[in-house]
Amino acid sequence: MTSKTAGTRSAKRTTRTASADHTDNTDDMREADDAEMAASAAPEEEKLRSGIQSIEVGFRLIEVLTEASNAMMLRDLAHAADMNPAKAHRYLVSFQRLGLIVQDPVSGRYDLGPFTLRMGLAHLARIDAFKAARFALGELRDAIDQTVGIAVWGNSGPTVVHWLDSTFPMRVPLRLGDVMPMLESAAGRLFAAYLPTRQTAPLIDTALATLQHASRHHLPATRAQYDAVLDDVRAHRAARVEGTVLPSVNAFCMPVFDATGQLVMGLMALGPESRFDASWGGPIDTALRTLAQQLSADLGQAQAPRHPAAPATNAR
Repeated sequence: MTSKTAGTRSAKRTTRTASADHTDNTDDMREADDAEMAASAAPEEEKLRSGIQSIEVGFRLIEVLTEASNAMMLRDLAHAADMNPAKAHRYLVSFQRLGLIVQDPVSGRYDLGPFTLRMGLAHLARIDAFKAARFALGELRDAIDQTVGIAVWGNSGPTVVHWLDSTFPMRVPLRLGDVMPMLESAAGRLFAAYLPTRQTAPLIDTALATLQHASRHHLPATRAQYDAVLDDVRAHRAARVEGTVLPSVNAFCMPVFDATGQLVMGLMALGPESRFDASWGGPIDTALRTLAQQLSADLGQAQAPRHPAAPATNAR
C-alpha cells in the first residue's frame, strides 16, 4: 500500500468521524432545544390553566351584588366579598367604566350596571325555550292584538326581559329590565305562587310593610290575604289582575314549567279594560294559556308544578 493510498483512507476515516461527531452534536443540540422549548412552554400552559387571578378576585363583587336583593354600601359589599374596602373600590371604579356596576350619586350605594342586563338578555336569547317563546309571542300578539311580554325571576323580583306592543296606543311605562311589583302585578303573583317561599318572602314582606303607609284598599293588606290570592292563582294555574298595576289596565300572566316542574318564565298579556277580556276561559286567557302549556310540554314538563311551602305563622 502506498503512502498516498493510506493517507487517502485515513482522511476518509477522519471525515466520517467528524461527520458523525457533527451529527451527534446536532442531535444533542436539537434535544436541548426541544427540552428548552418544553420547559418554557410548561409555565405558559400553567398560566393558561391558572387564569388571571385579579379578574376572579374582582368578580366576587359582581357575584355578591347578583345575589343581593338591593344596592349595597362599599363597606358591606367589600365585607361580603371578603375584600379590603380600598381594594374593592379600585375594582368598582373599573367595573363602572365597563358598565358592569353603577353607583347612586345620592346614596353612594353600588348596584349592577346596564351591561349586566345586556349580558343576561344575550344569555336568554341563546336558550332554546326563550327563543321559542319570543317567536311564539310575536304570533300571539298579532292574533289577539294585545301587548305581550316575558318575565323571569331576577335578584329583585319578576323582571321584564321581552316586550311587544300591540297596534293600538297604550301608555304603559314598562321597559326591558323593569321589575314587576309583587302585590299588584300578575307576574308578581304568579312567581309568588310557584317559587319557593325563601325566594319570595322577603320581597312580599317588604311590599306589605310599604302598603301599610299607602291607601290602596283594593290590594291584600296582610300575608293571610295575599296567601288567599296565591291560592286562587294556583287554582287557575294563572294570575290575573284588573286595574291594580295601572288604572283601567287588565293583565294575565301564565306559567311555563320545565321538566322538573319548576317555573322558568311567565308569559304576560295586558291591555286597556275597554278591549281586554279578562274573563277566565275567554279568548285571551285561552290563547295565552295554550301557548304556555305548549312551551311547558316542549321543555318536557310532565309532573305537577312545584308549590312553595306554606309560610310560617309569624310571617303573616
